[in-house]
Amino acid sequence: MKSFSRQLARLSSDHQRIAKGAARVALFLLLGKFAGAFKEMAVAWRYGVSDVVDAYQFTFTLASWLPVTLVGVLSVVLIPVLVRSRKDDAHQRYRFLAELQAWGIAAGVVLAVAIYIAWPWVLHVAGQGLDAQTQAFSQQLTWAFAPAALLTLLSGISAARLRAHERHLNTLLDSVPAVVILIWVLLATTIDPVGPLLWGTLVGYFVQSVVLLWLAGRADGTIARPRLGMSSAHWPELVKAAGVMLIGQVAMSFVGPLDQYTAATLGDNTNSTLGYATRLLALLLGVGAASVGRAALPVLADIHSRGDAAYGRIVALKWSFFMGMAGAVVTIVGWWLAPYGVGLLFERGAFTAADTVRVAEVVRWGLLQLPFYFGVLILVQLLASQNRYRLMAAIAVANFAVKALMNTLLAPHFGAQGIMLATTFMYASSFLCYAVAAWRPMPSAGRI
Repeated sequence: MKSFSRQLARLSSDHQRIAKGAARVALFLLLGKFAGAFKEMAVAWRYGVSDVVDAYQFTFTLASWLPVTLVGVLSVVLIPVLVRSRKDDAHQRYRFLAELQAWGIAAGVVLAVAIYIAWPWVLHVAGQGLDAQTQAFSQQLTWAFAPAALLTLLSGISAARLRAHERHLNTLLDSVPAVVILIWVLLATTIDPVGPLLWGTLVGYFVQSVVLLWLAGRADGTIARPRLGMSSAHWPELVKAAGVMLIGQVAMSFVGPLDQYTAATLGDNTNSTLGYATRLLALLLGVGAASVGRAALPVLADIHSRGDAAYGRIVALKWSFFMGMAGAVVTIVGWWLAPYGVGLLFERGAFTAADTVRVAEVVRWGLLQLPFYFGVLILVQLLASQNRYRLMAAIAVANFAVKALMNTLLAPHFGAQGIMLATTFMYASSFLCYAVAAWRPMPSAGRI
């Protein structure tokens, strides 16, 4: 422990900021993922691989894809703007945050209404491989996931405000919906099979959004009352960047629905099998790479604002190489441990030993994406800190094209394993593109 402390002390201050922030994020992610794992254990115990889990996984993925996409755009383009806004006077900062909050509420309300109205059409088009009972469960779950769209947007804005101040408690609060679902699933006595998942989701997202709003107000010292308008000087830059990034983010956001649609066409409860495997992989993806990625963006944005673009590139490339090697090690170890991990987390109640074998095999193929995912995430933050959003959007569109092609070629032959292998091809192409872009010095006209 003392040796690690001495090594950390020898790092430059910016490396230390990333390392310390990543350590905090990793801790919070680990706690949050444990909460999510306990929730999955409870769901597996109560529902197993069943129509209810198929409906929940399908509804969660498709109903949340657009709100999560918008939050993903905000997390990339908003944090650099918020970092720069710290130099504004109190009145300018208040005006920008008040207008930002108002537009978040307006967009969230529109999304919530649109999700509920459009869901029968979504089921008809994307859920045609689901049986009638699963479709009925999915329609019922929209009573939770439609309002959750609004709450997700508000939570995303609050989380960006926290991260701009290099405070990462929002990462821990990402687990609040999982904790509430866990409690509801364990304690509910209702005969309605969907009820615990529905109410746990709705209450969990509400609690998360309220707590994050309070923490964001404390972090930047501003409790902004929502006010529609775009009078702040930050809006032209933010809207331009968000418009470009939204193209790429929308393309990448279709990956989840694409996987669910592909799994639905395969039948045989492939949706729930893929869902269990994906959530187990999320533990490794989140703790391993997202921790560094989330910690790096505000630091790299600060370095870039100081005019040290070349130095920021060196910092990011070093972290990318280190994370790629770490991902390779985790892949090797995880391949061997996959059956034990799945059995430990899920094998109880309605989740049988046969289900463990099935899910573990999918997890193993999903592990192949880790070295590329670990390595690329820090490079994404580098290009975002440099405002190279047009290039990022182009790479994202190309990545989705690779994913769609590989799903079409591999899923019919390998099932859920083929879907995971297609994801590996996608992240490999992403890493190659970002590595080339990051290695080359940024052109002076390369922003936005």
